Amino acid sequence: MRVLLIGGGGREHALALGLAADPAVEHLIAAPGNPGIAAVAELRPVDPNDPEAVAALAVETAADLVVIGPEAPLVAGVADAVRAAGVACFGPSGAAARLEGSKAFAKEIMTAAKVPTARAYTCRTPEEAATALDDFGPPYVVKNDGLAAGKGVVVTGDRAAALAHAQQCGQVVIEEFLDGPEVSLFVVTDGEAAVPLLPAQDFKRVGDGDTGPNTGGMGAYAPLPWAPAGLVDDVMATVVHPTLAEMRQRGIPFVGLLYVGLAITAAGPKVIEFNARFGDPETQVVLALLETPLAGLLNAAATGTLAAHPPLRWRPGAGVTVVVASAGYPASPRSGDVITGGESAGIIHAGTRRGPDGELLSAGGRVLCATAVAADLGAARAAAYALVDGVRLEGSHHRRDIALAALEGRVRVPR
Repeated sequence: MRVLLIGGGGREHALALGLAADPAVEHLIAAPGNPGIAAVAELRPVDPNDPEAVAALAVETAADLVVIGPEAPLVAGVADAVRAAGVACFGPSGAAARLEGSKAFAKEIMTAAKVPTARAYTCRTPEEAATALDDFGPPYVVKNDGLAAGKGVVVTGDRAAALAHAQQCGQVVIEEFLDGPEVSLFVVTDGEAAVPLLPAQDFKRVGDGDTGPNTGGMGAYAPLPWAPAGLVDDVMATVVHPTLAEMRQRGIPFVGLLYVGLAITAAGPKVIEFNARFGDPETQVVLALLETPLAGLLNAAATGTLAAHPPLRWRPGAGVTVVVASAGYPASPRSGDVITGGESAGIIHAGTRRGPDGELLSAGGRVLCATAVAADLGAARAAAYALVDGVRLEGSHHRRDIALAALEGRVRVPR
């Protein structure tokens, strides 16, 4: 199988490692890729958001399967162009990717499908936003309706800050705050059959103790020792299958990776958000634990044969990933700093590039992810932080408490 992977971040590096390890993959191409991906794939230049360019590259490289990593190409309709060119594609159509591209559309789908989620208003004016904020009260949850690279959500007790974010974004979704630990569940689907992966938990705030502004994610771990029994089955029955059925009914079946972001509340799991692709940095730990060949799984979803795919196999133990971020992230990330220690096994490249002399340089806010798998959560955590300690990047920062509360038994589900 010849596979073309679209994207060049940490999620795509993790996907590339999984795809390259699949014995069925004879050649892996990544476009545009990054220095880490270059170790396991042929890199080709492409504008990932250009549907015709990606489709032409898929034909030129004789790809049997195209895997689209980031959300922006999906919302732009890249998967539609690839399928129109006669190539199997793992990723939803542009219409189906609106589940991530529009928070208001996602709420509409959830309401129609009777999916448990937070009560919400879609607001287009400052007056509507003010009314919604007063209805819910603090803490205020304000979400940019469109794509915002994981940083379009503000959760704050400051009404003025919440209103300012709403005014800055334009159209927003304002919703009630859901109390309880958060869970990320990835579901591979061909539009009808659906296969859940291991649930994971990520850390959105930049600072230890969940302080500071939201980011694209500062670390993650899996599995979740504190998760309620039957959680995945419950979410599949109350969230995933009703959502997929609603999408089919509207003539826009969802094919690819449905990311379900959940809060585990006293009333059970409720959806915070949907994404239309693998989440970052949860992908790094979930795929590190997946023993089933990845390309075969994604190809089954892309070709409508997922129901016949064998049950997934998982490695024992746990996985932890810790993000090393550049100076100034998330407000004003600095690029161009030299990185040492970035070539070690277990280091996933997210925002890197090569300098003129081949040196590894930072090229974004989240630069590297140190990912480790071990027999238990404590050992995986220790191994991940040992990898972090081997990285040198001037001004970089990272959280020191990834998976710590879970390890110490401090994660509590409200009752």
